[in-house]
Amino acid sequence: MKFDSLGLSPDVLKGIQDAGFEHCTPIQEQSLPDCLAGKDVIAQSQTGSGKTAVFLLSIFSRLLSDGPNASRKPRALVMVPTRELASQVVDDAEKLGKHIPFRSVAIYGGVEYDKQVGALKTGVDLVVATPGRMIDLYKSKTLSLDDMEIFVIDEADRMFDMGFAPDIMYIAGKLPKNKPRQTMLFSATIDSNVRRLASRYMKPDPVMIEIEPEQVTVNSIDQKIIYVSNEEKYPVLLTLLRRPDVERALIFTNMKSTAESLGRRLTANNVPARVLTGDVSQEKRSKIIDGMKSGNIRIVVATDVAARGLHIEDVSHVFNYDLPDDAANYVHRIGRTARAGKSGKAYSLACEDHVLNLPEIEKYIERKIENEWIEDSELAKDAAPEPERRREGRGGKYGERRPHGSRDGGRPSRDGKRRPHDGRPQPEKKEGPVAAEKRAAPEKAEGEKGGRPPRPRGPRRPERKEGAQGERPKEGLKPEGQRPERQRTEAQRSERQRPERHRSDISRTDRPRTERQRPGERRERHKPEEHRKETAAPVTAWSEEKPKTQHVERKEPATEHGKEKTGILKRIFKKLLKK
Repeated sequence: MKFDSLGLSPDVLKGIQDAGFEHCTPIQEQSLPDCLAGKDVIAQSQTGSGKTAVFLLSIFSRLLSDGPNASRKPRALVMVPTRELASQVVDDAEKLGKHIPFRSVAIYGGVEYDKQVGALKTGVDLVVATPGRMIDLYKSKTLSLDDMEIFVIDEADRMFDMGFAPDIMYIAGKLPKNKPRQTMLFSATIDSNVRRLASRYMKPDPVMIEIEPEQVTVNSIDQKIIYVSNEEKYPVLLTLLRRPDVERALIFTNMKSTAESLGRRLTANNVPARVLTGDVSQEKRSKIIDGMKSGNIRIVVATDVAARGLHIEDVSHVFNYDLPDDAANYVHRIGRTARAGKSGKAYSLACEDHVLNLPEIEKYIERKIENEWIEDSELAKDAAPEPERRREGRGGKYGERRPHGSRDGGRPSRDGKRRPHDGRPQPEKKEGPVAAEKRAAPEKAEGEKGGRPPRPRGPRRPERKEGAQGERPKEGLKPEGQRPERQRTEAQRSERQRPERHRSDISRTDRPRTERQRPGERRERHKPEEHRKETAAPVTAWSEEKPKTQHVERKEPATEHGKEKTGILKRIFKKLLKK
């Protein structure tokens, strides 16, 4: 089916011809008639099948039929998940709408507001935005949604995966309800989230279009898997990149640290590569994408931030340096090649750290990936310096592994020196000029100019004369079996006389036993000093013996009740004796 048969405007057909399109792809052939008729459409199609042209051509036809934009407010809104996809959609809109008075702007975060706000004030017809910056401009009343006639959600499944579902619901709820609006939703998969969004914000019974839903990947992509060890991983990649059929290549890694290290290592081997990660600024990211589109950049190492929505023509190869942890990311990675009916190749390196992701990927794509072998003689030699030869992603998703027992990644070698992770001996620490001068200079004599006087020392102990080995000195020894008499001074031989101390100076353990607290006795601390002295027991000397106490029976005074009891008992005893 050709675009001429769709009844498009001649100015729009000129833009299609300038872009090099003549025949419709399957998704365009089935969805364009309903979209041009103004119906709500939910289209399920694989990546790179031409979905962008479907909603752009529908927007052009709708806005051209309505006439010029008198209010200068945007009339069409396209929501996308990433900045790269927003820029790509605007570029396609400028290419296809080259011959019509049509203005568009891309709105996304990471750049200053001035340029985007200025474009909105001058007037635009189409806004392509990411959710975060879109909501910011709407809340600041810089962007108006009052005249929106077409609402498009591209990569809907990706939007929900990235957590943009609440933002999409918020924006859809702010669209005008009293005006007719056409809603188009495009997604690689249609799940419950997509259906719930369609039921709330689309017309009843939208048109469902599915293009080969059972086919997850494109048949025109030649997929290969190569089993490698961690040591062979980089030489195999270098060998594949040096093949003559590699024109433009995308290399995907799981971690940004791996991508940065791999980019430096490739450049050191005369394979210029640029790195595209989340840490790269938006300005630099745009330059890298434009350079690859123009052919100035052949190889880009990227993380999954560039796996979706990045349309670069003539990408001949995609290399999965790390197998992705998510099987869906594998499909989106290799979807960067073989776009718009072209062919491409995808190589995946299954190393020791990520080979367990392969069964889930093959289950997701419902096919077995063909294996390919590379002989050892074909492997390219790594010419990078030693610091760049560290293994990228050695520890899987948790970073590089360090040898056991080393803090800085080094290990002791046989010669006793600690070596870093790459095997190089660490350079010995050099002495500074001052330290070397101090060590080499002889000590200056005392009194010499600039000299330091020696440190004063006490008298040395007389050297002890030792006899033969195992022989004791004979002085002061007594016959065997007797210990030598301990010599004491006259003061030590005399009895020790303790100085008289005040009672308050005597510690608790030195006080006589009579003063110590007995069990059950209450300590009277808060009484006045005079009362304490009166009640305290007398201090006795250590030699005095403690007087013995005699046990005296205590007689209780007789009471009237007691006398009465004794009289009754006497009378009872008398009666018993008489009987």
